[in-house]
Amino acid sequence: MSNWNRNAPAYGQGAARAGSAELDQGLRAFMLGVYNNMVLGLAITGLASLGVFMAAVTSDPASAVASIGGGVFLTQFGYTLFATPLKWVAILAPLAMVFFISFRIAKMQASTARMLFFVYAALMGVSISSIFLVYTQSSIVQVFFITAAAFGALSLYGYTTKRSLSGMGSFLIMGLFGLIIASVVNIFLQSSGLQFAVSAIGVLIFAGLTAYDTQRIKEMYYEMDGGEIAAKKSVLGALSLYLNFINMFMFLLQLFGQQRN
Repeated sequence: MSNWNRNAPAYGQGAARAGSAELDQGLRAFMLGVYNNMVLGLAITGLASLGVFMAAVTSDPASAVASIGGGVFLTQFGYTLFATPLKWVAILAPLAMVFFISFRIAKMQASTARMLFFVYAALMGVSISSIFLVYTQSSIVQVFFITAAAFGALSLYGYTTKRSLSGMGSFLIMGLFGLIIASVVNIFLQSSGLQFAVSAIGVLIFAGLTAYDTQRIKEMYYEMDGGEIAAKKSVLGALSLYLNFINMFMFLLQLFGQQRN
């Protein structure tokens, strides 16, 4: 009896603690992979968007096709991309790609899915490059950092909270469908009031989805997943968070971005 160690774990308790530690370490590695993929996707989008804009404009009137004001002119490439029906290809290509990835990822290699995600991020950069024609670069940068700070706080909340956000997620997804319908309707109405409401509600919806999706992605992790399955889940998680970030950024830009003269 004198040799009984009061600090020794009960039978099975040590194994449970070791398993919990391994789970925590695996979960942290999984979430880090999700965030790394998302951040790399955002970097690709930013570079593609800026690169397209630089190729699309010029300050030399002699080589310009059209003027957008302020001493800035469109090149032939810019005019073709922004002022012809080709603009609809640029707008719709990312949508087609995201549906393709979502529905086909189960049959892909993880490396293929990751590559397609980065292709999608580049297409998104081309699609949103027109923001540089509408808003000043300084306001774009400011709104980006506001979005990054808000996204980080919301994602951290979703990761750390013990409260289930599944009920809120269902409500937000229904709100998202309503937001899409309102956005389509406003394409024809061109109402500034409706556009402001859509932007404000859009920020709230994607802010909530950021927290919800972070918790959902965290719950996707399973320590017995093979490397291939875990890698695919990482790409899907990165895609969800990437979409939340981009949409929240675009709606905030519509609310607070300073337009060019």
